[in-house]
Amino acid sequence: MMGATTSGEIRAHNRVRLLRAVHDCGAGRTRSQLTRDLRLARGTASVLVAGLAEDDLLHEEPAREHARGRPTQVPGPHPRGPLALAADVREDAWELAACELGGGTTVLELRPHDGTPDGALRPLGAAIAAHGRRLGHRVIGVGVALAGPVRHGGLVDIAHLGWRSVDVPGVLRSGASETPRPGDPEAPRPDGRGDQEAPPWRLGEGVPGAPVVGNDTAFAALAEARRGRLRGVRVGLHLHVDFDLGGVLVVDGLPLGGASGTGAEFGHMPLTGSDRLCPCGAIGCWGMDVGANALLRHVGLAYGGGRGRAQAEEVLATSEEAVAANARALGRGVAALVNAHDPEVVTLSGHGVELLERAGATLKDSCAPGLMAIRRDDPPPIEGSALGWRGALLGAMESVFDAFLTPEGLERWRENHPDQGHDTPDQRNVTHSTMKGAEPT
Repeated sequence: MMGATTSGEIRAHNRVRLLRAVHDCGAGRTRSQLTRDLRLARGTASVLVAGLAEDDLLHEEPAREHARGRPTQVPGPHPRGPLALAADVREDAWELAACELGGGTTVLELRPHDGTPDGALRPLGAAIAAHGRRLGHRVIGVGVALAGPVRHGGLVDIAHLGWRSVDVPGVLRSGASETPRPGDPEAPRPDGRGDQEAPPWRLGEGVPGAPVVGNDTAFAALAEARRGRLRGVRVGLHLHVDFDLGGVLVVDGLPLGGASGTGAEFGHMPLTGSDRLCPCGAIGCWGMDVGANALLRHVGLAYGGGRGRAQAEEVLATSEEAVAANARALGRGVAALVNAHDPEVVTLSGHGVELLERAGATLKDSCAPGLMAIRRDDPPPIEGSALGWRGALLGAMESVFDAFLTPEGLERWRENHPDQGHDTPDQRNVTHSTMKGAEPT
């Protein structure tokens, strides 16, 4: 039981187990089902749920469909419960969301940026601080996904934007400390009260502490392992396609990060025979031939610098030749990685889903000749992510809840959760990233 010996330690352990189960199932299983899943006694489960409800961690609602008799209860997020702030920082814009236990997300802000570290991260830091002050002690942490390798917990390099060893937590903190602008959530109200009093927390100080910063592909892979096609898969290969391509191996539900945290970089392997110089400094990177930049280059449009998303999406929708070229390059690289890692399944997110839908046969036909003979008879399936463009954001969320769903994390919640009114996001769920232009539902 994870070293738990005393009755208090066992209870703390079971509280974490129950909350983790509710979170991982998307708050979709009844108390009876959870009790069976966790092999708890009915009385123990009842006591645990009651205690977690008293701590504003769980709230039960009747199941939508139930048999005759007493309604079956479904434990889910408490309306005053913990929230993770999660951000997906892409090359041209960022998206910030509040995420509750179970994975429900509410997009708080979506902003384009100019591609510079200050232009991207300082406004994000200000937005995180603004919503953190508004949401108060409900915020348990911040997770940030970035489109480049992240070293030592926060130094990011995004080669095609010219970012080199950018201290992401430091720049976010500098943005968080700026004077609020009129209309921002933490700006003083006209009556002079507002948040001129001490804010509940500041980014990087105390609770919730420094942000968890990670690579977007690694976070997308983590989300895929928790909530997508890689759930329950022992060895999987996940590829995320945006302006270029990233990839990572997922083993027992976790992306392999490497010695310094920069392991999600399959896109910088010479897998297609190209001799192009990549902005990262290497020659022949696979990512130069797959993604929005490659689509733009194929039709003679300007590319690079995180610009041209709309034009690339137009090419993706209209140019069969450009799409086929992308799909062939993707398939050749997949074959090499399948030979090397022997995954059970290959999953694609971002533009990879669209490439599979529009040119799946081309992709698989390109992959097959590169496979070793022992793999051709039963190659791993190549499948699109059910999470689409949300993977990186949801993975950033998961990184925050992973730190929170521990005995220590729950104890901090009890110590720091004040008995006062809380602001709550208006919207409970988002099914598509607004960065793709889809309206939340």
